Amino acid sequence: MRESEGSMPARGEGQSASDKGLSKQRVVNEAVRLADGEGVHGLSMRRLADALGAGAMSLYHYVANKEELLDAMIDVVFEEIELPPKDTDWQSAMRQRATSARQILARHRWAIGLMESRTSPGPANLRHREAVTACLRRAGFTVVMSTHANWLLDSYVYGHALQSASLPFDTPDESADMAEDVFLPQLPVDEFPYLNESAAALIAAGYDPADEFSFGLDLVLAALGPLRAS
Repeated sequence: MRESEGSMPARGEGQSASDKGLSKQRVVNEAVRLADGEGVHGLSMRRLADALGAGAMSLYHYVANKEELLDAMIDVVFEEIELPPKDTDWQSAMRQRATSARQILARHRWAIGLMESRTSPGPANLRHREAVTACLRRAGFTVVMSTHANWLLDSYVYGHALQSASLPFDTPDESADMAEDVFLPQLPVDEFPYLNESAAALIAAGYDPADEFSFGLDLVLAALGPLRAS
């Protein structure tokens, strides 16, 4: 990005009176708020400075560039995700952690594609990964198998979060309305009998696509159980 090119002023130097009250936490929190509302691709240091009512150059006292800002923003997301608790069995602990991650990513949809991209992870990011690995190792998974399990669980959570973020509805009622008003008219019964049957049955049952997460997560956890070394 253009704002980050060239030499930046040393942190702590040259702040103007209009920048008083800024802090790294406030800068990062405002960046997260903007990304939640507008997405992360349009986020720039200048856009962030405008939202904070500060000079664009003043932000470089707190983050060196946009990559450092993204590291800090992702750390906020990891901080919000519950760690797997130590006082329960591993499947319940990983289920609780995965459910929390799904809820947090629904709030911060911009973060889904960035969770695994950071090469300078922050403290919350590292604490989270340590807690997940510790939970799996204590459960009896080998180092290699705990890595497999971690990848599988994260792929499931991120994939489901990405799919949910792209759905054209948010509630079961909206899903049913769209099925009746949009999808069914495009499905002639003689050509798509099974899709018609499925749509009618799911509408009548009050089907909620959100229930798919728990269904799939239970299958993943059940499949991992026999792979423990002890």
